[in-house]
Amino acid sequence: MGQVLHGCAPTIAAIHRAIHHSQESLRRLAKRYGINQKTVAKLKQRSSIADRPTGPKEANSTVLSIEDEAVV
Repeated sequence: MGQVLHGCAPTIAAIHRAIHHSQESLRRLAKRYGINQKTVAKLKQRSSIADRPTGPKEANSTVLSIEDEAVV
Protein backbone atom coordinates (compact mmCIF):
# COMPACT_ATOMS: atom_id res chain seq x y z
CA MET A 1 0.00 0.00 0.00
CA GLY A 2 1.45 3.38 -1.02
CA GLN A 3 1.77 6.51 0.99
CA VAL A 4 -1.32 8.75 0.82
CA LEU A 5 -0.73 12.49 1.09
CA HIS A 6 -3.21 15.34 1.11
CA GLY A 7 -3.19 17.83 -1.78
CA CYS A 8 -0.94 20.38 -0.11
CA ALA A 9 1.60 17.87 1.23
CA PRO A 10 5.20 18.07 0.01
CA THR A 11 6.23 15.44 -2.50
CA ILE A 12 7.70 12.27 -1.04
CA ALA A 13 11.38 11.33 -1.13
CA ALA A 14 10.87 8.63 -3.77
CA ILE A 15 9.44 11.21 -6.18
CA HIS A 16 12.26 13.65 -5.31
CA ARG A 17 14.80 10.94 -6.12
CA ALA A 18 13.11 10.02 -9.41
CA ILE A 19 12.92 13.66 -10.51
CA HIS A 20 16.48 14.43 -9.44
CA HIS A 21 17.97 11.53 -11.42
CA SER A 22 15.67 11.75 -14.47
CA GLN A 23 16.78 13.04 -17.87
CA GLU A 24 13.19 13.79 -18.99
CA SER A 25 11.97 17.31 -19.66
CA LEU A 26 10.50 19.42 -16.88
CA ARG A 27 7.13 19.43 -18.64
CA ARG A 28 6.97 15.65 -18.89
CA LEU A 29 8.03 15.14 -15.26
CA ALA A 30 5.50 17.72 -14.05
CA LYS A 31 2.72 15.99 -15.95
CA ARG A 32 3.77 12.52 -14.72
CA TYR A 33 3.79 13.50 -11.03
CA GLY A 34 0.99 16.09 -11.16
CA ILE A 35 3.09 19.00 -9.92
CA ASN A 36 4.09 22.40 -11.29
CA GLN A 37 7.05 22.71 -13.69
CA LYS A 38 8.65 25.27 -11.37
CA THR A 39 8.52 22.72 -8.55
CA VAL A 40 10.22 20.13 -10.76
CA ALA A 41 12.94 22.66 -11.66
CA LYS A 42 13.54 23.44 -7.97
CA LEU A 43 13.75 19.75 -7.08
CA LYS A 44 16.24 19.06 -9.89
CA GLN A 45 18.51 21.91 -8.71
CA ARG A 46 18.63 20.83 -5.07
CA SER A 47 21.72 19.07 -3.81
CA SER A 48 19.66 16.93 -1.40
CA ILE A 49 16.41 15.04 -1.92
CA ALA A 50 15.25 15.48 1.68
CA ASP A 51 12.26 17.73 2.40
CA ARG A 52 13.21 21.10 3.78
CA PRO A 53 11.60 22.40 6.95
CA THR A 54 8.88 24.98 6.52
CA GLY A 55 8.07 27.97 8.69
CA PRO A 56 10.20 30.65 10.26
CA LYS A 57 13.85 29.94 10.98
CA GLU A 58 13.57 31.53 14.43
CA ALA A 59 10.49 31.16 16.61
CA ASN A 60 9.07 34.52 17.59
CA SER A 61 6.24 35.19 20.00
CA THR A 62 3.30 36.84 18.31
CA VAL A 63 2.09 38.27 21.60
CA LEU A 64 5.16 39.39 23.53
CA SER A 65 8.01 41.64 22.47
CA ILE A 66 11.58 40.48 22.97
CA GLU A 67 11.89 42.62 26.09
CA ASP A 68 8.64 41.21 27.52
CA GLU A 69 9.81 37.64 26.85
CA ALA A 70 13.05 38.36 28.72
CA VAL A 71 11.08 39.64 31.73
CA VAL A 72 8.86 36.56 31.80
